[in-house]
Amino acid sequence: MPFEEEVKEALSQVLVPRVGRSLTRLNMIRAVEVASDSLKVTLASTALDSAIQDWVQAKAGSALESLPAVKEVAIEFVEAKPQDINQIDHIIAVMSGKGGVGKSLVAGLLAIGLNRQGYEVGVLDADITGPSIPKMFGATARPGGSDTGILPVLSKSGIEIMSINLLLPHEDDAVIWRGPLIGKAIQQFWQDVVWGKLDYLLVDLPPGTADAPLTVMQMLPLSGVIIAFTPQELTAMVVRKAVQMAHKMNIPILGVVENMSYFLLPDTGKRIDIFGRTKGEDMALAAGAPLLEQLPLDPELARLCDGGEIERYGSEVINNLAQAFLQAMSAKAR
Repeated sequence: MPFEEEVKEALSQVLVPRVGRSLTRLNMIRAVEVASDSLKVTLASTALDSAIQDWVQAKAGSALESLPAVKEVAIEFVEAKPQDINQIDHIIAVMSGKGGVGKSLVAGLLAIGLNRQGYEVGVLDADITGPSIPKMFGATARPGGSDTGILPVLSKSGIEIMSINLLLPHEDDAVIWRGPLIGKAIQQFWQDVVWGKLDYLLVDLPPGTADAPLTVMQMLPLSGVIIAFTPQELTAMVVRKAVQMAHKMNIPILGVVENMSYFLLPDTGKRIDIFGRTKGEDMALAAGAPLLEQLPLDPELARLCDGGEIERYGSEVINNLAQAFLQAMSAKAR
């Protein structure tokens, strides 16, 4: 008879429709019972409507019947809350006290960098009134699910994404909500989405230090935050407010990222500091955290983001950002 690990390996080949992740990676397997030549597997029905449950049951049954010495397979479903299923190792918020500094870009590039290194990654777009994550990743599919949960959308490279823009009739529809409704939406994205097993869930925060960032910092078990900023002194002054907020909330700052730090002339490669002298080391000192990366003004990156193809960006800054982040996580653990 097969061991439990073999059963889970077989079920890892069954991809759940509408999200494209396996039963194993979504952590849907609740119990495995092996007795003589029979198997009984219990799966969570969370976010699966009746039609998808029937499909999953048939596919899982076929996968398990192919295992050696298995003559009888029984598959049943049980109800479970998304929070009972989700197994997320680290939740990281990307924040800034000011809008337009590139929080979404930093979150997106870091997600891509971690994904390229083999980590399971998701992005929760908590910028309810100004979501841009789906546009950058070219995500247009509506999230699947049922009244028991929501299934996130999978990007081209396998990054899970959840954003209010994926639920709107049109991507340019305005979300005109007051603070409590915004906080409730963020709460639902955390509590009602089936993220499954993730190494990292990156949360793209809205600007400022008001209701929405406060909701995330109070509700989610954050492992730390990353501060995004640009070189202008005005921006640095406002971003320091976000640094103070993180300190007051006792949430570790893992590092800072300077966006629009410089521009490289295409013909000569000469570096031009368009927005003035870098504030990287100054902000790192103010945050008490390392400078993870300085991102350039890159027309190619802008073009890819506008076209929903950010995952095709090949610059070394992605790998550098991911490596510096992992080093910061390692230092935090020590």
